[in-house]
Amino acid sequence: MADKERVLLVDGMALLFRGFYATAFTGNFMINSKGVPTNGIFGFLNYFTNAIETFSPDYVICCWDMGSKTFRNDMYPEYKSNRGEPPVELIPQFDIIKEVIHAFDVPNIGVPGYEADDCIGTLSKHLCEEKEVVILTGDKDMLQLVEPNISVSIMKKGQGNYHIYNEETFYEQTGLFPEQIVDIKGLMGDSSDNYPGVKGIGEKTALKLIQAYGTIDKVLDNLDQLSKGMQKKIDENMEMLQLSRNLAKIHCDVPLECQLDKACWNINNDKVLNKMKELEFKNPSRWMVKVAH
Repeated sequence: MADKERVLLVDGMALLFRGFYATAFTGNFMINSKGVPTNGIFGFLNYFTNAIETFSPDYVICCWDMGSKTFRNDMYPEYKSNRGEPPVELIPQFDIIKEVIHAFDVPNIGVPGYEADDCIGTLSKHLCEEKEVVILTGDKDMLQLVEPNISVSIMKKGQGNYHIYNEETFYEQTGLFPEQIVDIKGLMGDSSDNYPGVKGIGEKTALKLIQAYGTIDKVLDNLDQLSKGMQKKIDENMEMLQLSRNLAKIHCDVPLECQLDKACWNINNDKVLNKMKELEFKNPSRWMVKVAH
């Protein structure tokens, strides 16, 4: 992997939301003279440039959700229905941050009907044949994408703190193989995405079952070996078990195009600086030091 060029795939929403809430809890929305809040963008840039400094990529691509409805809502209308509207101060920053990323000459990738996860999954599977791929996110669902030449860097509390998962260390770190993440979610569900899995099965039980049998299919093949109570739970929730597994799976066949030569990390500092001045950031050169080649 050391001799391969490196591609950094950025989960844009993860960085933007994290950047927003890191400052919003103090009420510091950094509203400029045009009345536009910029705190989420400011936080995003700190995380983004730190990741560039940490991972030294040759190419950078930023992926985004495109609206709240995806094919998963067609499968299960209650999917993510527990999430409220984003804060009003964050809404105008959704479009502006893409302009900022464009100023860095980094492609913004998003496909209506799919999540950023699916775009990242599609790109990573395609690019890992020739490149080393690093996925930057805060979402542990992405761990299912780990394989040779694909690592997932989970952002931890504070800037510059990452928990990095790769194929060599994954089992040691989690007690699972990457593809088993989907089976765990199928059994236990995901309260943040609002699908229940099998009622009465939590993370510990799901982990125990998958470590014992390997997959959901193998669990079902050996249902008679489980306790009567466990058999009943699974039998009564069979439809939701299969649905939850499908909801958890990242789809890696999104119809998207991204020319890698358009993603070369080779920024125009003047272009970036002008965008920062337009947003009225003080001392915008703070990001120049970190990102200039």
